Amino acid sequence: MMIQAILSNPSNPEYGVATIPFPIPHDQYAHCMELLGALEIGDAVKADCKVTKIDSFYTVLKRTEMLTVNVEELNYLAKRLESFDTGEAAQFQAMAHKLELFELKDLINLTFCCQQATVITDFSDLAAVGRDHYMNLHGGSAKTEELDALDGEETARRLIESGSGTITPYGVVYDNGMKLEQVYDGRFFPCYYYEPNAITVAVTSKTEPEDTEHITWLFLPMVQEEIDRALLRGGITDPSEIRLSLEDSWLPHEVLDLLDMDHVDISELNALVQALDEFSDMSIRKYAAAAVMARPHTMEQAKHLAENLDLFDFAPSASTPEEYGKYMIQQSGHFDYDENLDAFYDYEKYGMERMNAEDGMFTDRGYIAYKGYYSMEEVMNGSQSSHMVMGGLSR
Repeated sequence: MMIQAILSNPSNPEYGVATIPFPIPHDQYAHCMELLGALEIGDAVKADCKVTKIDSFYTVLKRTEMLTVNVEELNYLAKRLESFDTGEAAQFQAMAHKLELFELKDLINLTFCCQQATVITDFSDLAAVGRDHYMNLHGGSAKTEELDALDGEETARRLIESGSGTITPYGVVYDNGMKLEQVYDGRFFPCYYYEPNAITVAVTSKTEPEDTEHITWLFLPMVQEEIDRALLRGGITDPSEIRLSLEDSWLPHEVLDLLDMDHVDISELNALVQALDEFSDMSIRKYAAAAVMARPHTMEQAKHLAENLDLFDFAPSASTPEEYGKYMIQQSGHFDYDENLDAFYDYEKYGMERMNAEDGMFTDRGYIAYKGYYSMEEVMNGSQSSHMVMGGLSR
């Protein structure tokens, strides 16, 4: 937890307060919105939450107390700050103090440029100060030979003697000509990979030009309420107006190639990603092979396929009957394999016998075989689940 904020209704303080952690964990998001909703605050777009108290390592944020803020902006700011190292934290706090920033929009924009500043918190190692300053002036990186040739102490002395520093509670800060650019426009959050995710989706409105900068970024999987509020911030209320673009994805191309991404329902896509989120790399490979065999045409079919992956046998990387037979005997766990008897196994014959007796095929991922009782069409349409419920069975 980067920030803990006590929020209240500025118009009706008698409603009480809600204590919210930021960034809001995914599994607590809906509950936190319920707490704020009970106070009639927490709008996705409007600033309607009064910060009664804020606790954070970033003490500069105390200046937001008694201000009315938007909860989504505070959540985004917390995500940005949580990724900062000690140096970036000092740069952010010192520059926020120097520039006397209070508004969340400005503080969010500061997170994208504060790295240009130099903050001296320890004058005992001028060589390190000079090296850090040189790095800040060059976008945070420099060649090894440049740093080896740098006189760090002299660089630091010149900086200090310039007299351009500002004393703050977080160190002496030199802005190095930094300008507070408007990366965040107050409505559309810039793309930011806060944590690993399966799919990054750029959502725009079809009423906007295709090259619009008004982009709502979704990092799936997400809880449905997060998606709904993100779209609301983007001004999208009609699902038919949504234009989707997959910017990054670890979904197997075998699945993406089969689906009509121009007519994807974002909730169904999210449900599919949730079904795959806990899959191991091997399970993803198996799922890709199963998709080649089953050929789902909708997100719902693709999700049902993922939920019934145990109905398939998979021999990874097998591309011939012999390789399939060898995998089944040596690695599948169905046999007590004895390597001393290896010369007596006829892998190709066994592989062919199995293939003739089952519904399977070779794919680029390996050999996949369906072993379910119901047809694959029924499995992908979810029909087998209703059959099992009606029959009093459970799986």
